[in-house]
Amino acid sequence: MQAKKCGSKWILRIDKGEEVVATLRDFCDSRGVRLASVSGIGAADTVVIGYFETAAKKYHTLERTGDHEITNLSGTVSTMGGQVYLHLHITLSDPNGQAFGGHLSSALVSGTCEIVLDPIEGEVDRELSQEVGLNLLKL
Repeated sequence: MQAKKCGSKWILRIDKGEEVVATLRDFCDSRGVRLASVSGIGAADTVVIGYFETAAKKYHTLERTGDHEITNLSGTVSTMGGQVYLHLHITLSDPNGQAFGGHLSSALVSGTCEIVLDPIEGEVDRELSQEVGLNLLKL
């Protein structure tokens, strides 16, 4: 991964063979980024996405392999229990141009992934909501 600070924002290039979520989490942890918005595009060939079943309060996952464009990657950086916490969603397109998406668990970069990380001053923690079954922002 390569990174460059431009004003208050970071421009990141995650390279072929690197995993997006772990690389971004490690970057935020090493730079002290505790609150930020994330946006990006790129290409990946192994992606694990999920959706949350509200009635059962659980995630279901789906793995996609093969060439896929990351047409949109967006989310937030916050903290939970003092650790960096990423909440990312992704939209992908397959070779037929069909798009699908969901909550991003992991994505292995096949070409490149370009991310704009926009840090926000302050810190917002998360906590598990027993009612909803998700780690919600503590505001």
